[in-house]
Amino acid sequence: MFIAAAPCCFVNAQPRTDTVINEGWTVSPISDTNKKAERKPVALPHTWNAAYDDGKRHYNRETMVYRRKLNVTPEMEGRRLFLYFEGVNSVADVYVNRRTAGSHKGGYTAFCIEITDFVKPGENSLEVWAGNALRTDVLPISGDFNVYGGIHRPVRLLITGRDCISPLFYGSPGVLVRQDSVSSERACVTVTTKLSLENRNAGLVLRTTMTDSDGQTVASAETPVNGESMDQRLRIEKPELWQGRENPYLYNIKVELVRDGEVIDCVRQRTGLRSFSVDPGRGFMLNGKHYDLHGFNRHEDFKGVGSAMVRSQHETDMRLVMESGATMLRLAHYPQGETIYDLADENGIVLWSEIALCGPGGYDYTGYVPNVENNARQTLREMVYQKMNHPSICFWGLFNELLAGDEEPLRQYDSPVPFVKELNALCHSLDPTRLTVFATCVDQKYYLGCADLIAWNKYFGWRTAESEAADFFDKARATAEGYPVGVSEYGRGGSIRQHADPLYADEYDFPGKYHPEEYQAACHEGYWAAFKNRPWLWTKTIWQFSDMQSSIKDEGDTPGVNDKGMVTYDRQTKKDVFYFYKANWTSAPMLHLCSKRFTVRTHAVTDVKAYTNLDNATLYVNGKKIGKAAADDIRRVVWKGVELNPGDNTIRITARKGGKTLEDTCVWRVE
Repeated sequence: MFIAAAPCCFVNAQPRTDTVINEGWTVSPISDTNKKAERKPVALPHTWNAAYDDGKRHYNRETMVYRRKLNVTPEMEGRRLFLYFEGVNSVADVYVNRRTAGSHKGGYTAFCIEITDFVKPGENSLEVWAGNALRTDVLPISGDFNVYGGIHRPVRLLITGRDCISPLFYGSPGVLVRQDSVSSERACVTVTTKLSLENRNAGLVLRTTMTDSDGQTVASAETPVNGESMDQRLRIEKPELWQGRENPYLYNIKVELVRDGEVIDCVRQRTGLRSFSVDPGRGFMLNGKHYDLHGFNRHEDFKGVGSAMVRSQHETDMRLVMESGATMLRLAHYPQGETIYDLADENGIVLWSEIALCGPGGYDYTGYVPNVENNARQTLREMVYQKMNHPSICFWGLFNELLAGDEEPLRQYDSPVPFVKELNALCHSLDPTRLTVFATCVDQKYYLGCADLIAWNKYFGWRTAESEAADFFDKARATAEGYPVGVSEYGRGGSIRQHADPLYADEYDFPGKYHPEEYQAACHEGYWAAFKNRPWLWTKTIWQFSDMQSSIKDEGDTPGVNDKGMVTYDRQTKKDVFYFYKANWTSAPMLHLCSKRFTVRTHAVTDVKAYTNLDNATLYVNGKKIGKAAADDIRRVVWKGVELNPGDNTIRITARKGGKTLEDTCVWRVE
C-alpha cells in the first residue's frame, strides 16, 4: 500500500517523489488496417471494454497501444526512475523510446519497472501494449466475468536516489509488516524492508518508527544496513486493537533509509493490530471473541467504466457496504485495486482476497491446465507481498470452482488437486499469519487438505432454500473432517423491472429470462433463515454486491449482465433484498416497504411485505388502517390477503421507535 505524494521530511537531501501520471495518454488498436490509426486521448484508469453493456453478449479481447510523453528534467539527473503500474489487463509490454523496458503477465496485480537506463534528458516516449486475449498461460483462463482490457488502474512515476527502499520486490511497497503475536497486552511485529543499493551498505542505517493516530511514537528500531533485506522487530505495549467495524484503529509505520544523518529515502505504511482464528464450532474469532462474518462478493465493475474504477466509485461501494451492515467482503475473483483495501482497513471490513484461478462453473472441463501454473505462482506471490500490510485481509483465496471428480468426464482432465496443495504450501511460506481458503462447487472431499478453510458456492430455489441450505451445510460440516465450513456464494438473480404476484408454485428456470425481484428476495429470506442459526458457518457471503457484466450470461432482463446484485450495476437502486439484509444486520431503526417498483398489478388481493429491525409495523391502504403486524425472526412483516381497489392504491407503512415515526409509501395500480 503506497501512500502517494507523502514524502518524509528530509534535511539537505532530495526526497523520493511519487507522481500519478494518469493524464496525457492516447490509445489506439494495434491491429487496425490503417497504419495511422486514430490515437484517442484518454485518462487512466481506462478500459476499451467499458461500453459493452448494450445487451449483446460480446466484448473485444485484443491488443491496444497506450502512448504518453515523459519529460526528464535536469533535476532528475543521477536519480533512479521507476514506472509503477497498479494493473494492466492482462498482458503488458512496456517500451521506453522504442526499447523494451519490461513486461508483465496478469492484469490484477501491480508491477514496477525501472526505466533509469532507458530515458534521456528532455522528451521521452512511453508505450504500453496491453492485451486481454484469452491465454492458457495467464490467469484467468475461465470464469463468469469479463476480463476488461487496458491500463485499468493508476500509473505512477517514482523517482528515488541511487540507494533506495526497493519498489521492485514483486510490486510491493518494499516494506512488509508481519504481525507475529497480538493481544491487548502487547503486540510483536516484524518489519521487513527490501533495499536496492548501488553503494553496498556504506554508512547506511534503517530507521523504523511506529506511531499512533495522535502521532505519538509507540515503537521504533534503528539498525545498520548489512544487506538488501532487513528485519526489524517492534514491540508495542497495550496496543489499541483493530476491532472490525466497532473500532478499525490504524497505526502508522515510517521506514527511513539514512546516510550520515540524512534521510535519503522513506516509505510510509499503515497497519492495524489484531488476532483472528476460525473455530469449526464457533466460527470466526476476532481478538478472542466471536465476530460474525456476513457480507458480499464484490467484483470491480461499475456501469460506464467497467473495471477502470476511480476512487469515488470505490467509495460509493464502501458506503453501501457500510449501510447494509456487512462485516466482510470477498474480493471476487482476483486481487482488486488498492483503494478498496485501504477503505476496508479504515472502515473495519474483513477481506478475503484471492487469485484469479477460476473454474468454468457448470461446464465440462476443470478450469485448470498445467500451463497456467507459473502465472498462478507469480500472481500469488504478488498478491501476498503487495497486500499483506492490510489488516483487513484475514484470508488468502487459492481458487474458485475448479472442478475435480472421479466421474466422467472430469476424470479425463488434468487434476488440479496436486497443484492447489502446492499453492497452499507456498501461500503459508509467504505469509504464515493468515488462513488459506478455497471456494468449491463440487464435493469438498476432493479438496480436503488443500487449504485451512472450506467454503461452498451453493444455490437453491426460493421454495426450498431454507430446508435445503440447512440440510446441505449440516452434512458438509459433518463430512469436513474438522475443517471449518463457510458459505462463499449464495443467491439468485433479481431484476428491478420484473415482478411477480404471487410467486409461481414451482421454481423458475435457472438460468432463465425471468428474474422477478420478489423471487430474489424470497430466496434470500430462505437462505438467511437457515444461516442465522448456524454461527459455526465461518462466513456467509452473498453472490453478489452489485450487478455486473458477464458476456456468457443470457438470463434476466439484459443479456450479458449478471443480475444477482443487491444493488444495480450503476449503484443507483437498492433492490428489496438489500433492505432485507439491512434489517437483519443493523440496529439503527429502519423500515422498508417491498415491491414499490411493482406499480401496475392484475390481482386485487395481495400480500404486503416490509422489512424492519423494529418489533412491528402498521399498514394503511388508501388511508385506512389495516392493522399492526409483528416482525418475524428474519425481520419480515407480512400482511396477508390485503384487498386493493381498482385503479390507484396508496400503500403506507409506519413504525415507531423512541418517539420517532418511520414510514414508507408507494402507489400500486390495479388494472
